Amino acid sequence: MRQRHGWLTYTLAVAVLLGQTAQPVMARRRPIEVANAAIQRDLIFKRVNSAVLTLDLYSPENVSGPLPVIVWIHGGGWSRGRKEQCPAVSLVDDGYAVASIDYRLTSVAPFPAQIEDCKAAVRWLRANASAYHLDPDRIGVWGNSAGGHLAALLGTSGGVPELEGNGDNMQYSSRVQAVCDAAGPVDLVAEMSPKAMSRIEALLGGALEKNKSKAIAASPIHYVSKDDPPFLIVHGEFDRVVPVEQSQRFYEALQKAGVNATLKILPQRGHQAALIGAVNDAQVFFDTMLKKR
Repeated sequence: MRQRHGWLTYTLAVAVLLGQTAQPVMARRRPIEVANAAIQRDLIFKRVNSAVLTLDLYSPENVSGPLPVIVWIHGGGWSRGRKEQCPAVSLVDDGYAVASIDYRLTSVAPFPAQIEDCKAAVRWLRANASAYHLDPDRIGVWGNSAGGHLAALLGTSGGVPELEGNGDNMQYSSRVQAVCDAAGPVDLVAEMSPKAMSRIEALLGGALEKNKSKAIAASPIHYVSKDDPPFLIVHGEFDRVVPVEQSQRFYEALQKAGVNATLKILPQRGHQAALIGAVNDAQVFFDTMLKKR
């Protein structure tokens, strides 16, 4: 059964990667359909000025009790991507609810808008847990590339008021109980590829030299502490976009702080391969950290 789930997830991950690189824009926005899943699309979790932010919630058709939740955060350099492509959906077959979220892109607002939106989604899930049969005490997060950065930042910045934002459901915690980070940049001040640096500067709203304090504030490694949740970090050895050293240093910082952390480096693999490489390990990781024994 686990092999079947792993193959399904692998297939979905390949589809996502191909969708991000080769298909036309309209095709990329086509939602994933999942057999044996109850799907509720475009649930509003935050209102920003005149706009709304939404999530898609996938759940098993037959629910016997509160479900552990996986929040999926898409990649795309913080400048593109949408919630409709969600490779985490196969975890529904393993008894999870999966919430795939949108967040403000850099064309709309600079940092910290993105992490504020992710935290708002977690708070909304807790506020509405009973209505959707969710367990508010078992929320994991998984992201790839820019989504991996935001997932890692969710994991290390719990309780940091400067990143919480405002709005509804502020009485609920935005902390998560497990994090899977696939090739996410964690130190935005460190040297990276020109492609990554241009995306980071768009995130910061200007040149790094003039926004170093904001770059530090946007770096998950800056907030590492002993009360952080367990982490699974996956990175390609030959990643030319986000150097593997980013994840190695992050792992070392987590371990030094006493955090339960696992690092998997994929030999001879690049940046996009991290998502595919994380798929089967992510399921085992979340089962270990979020399933009741």
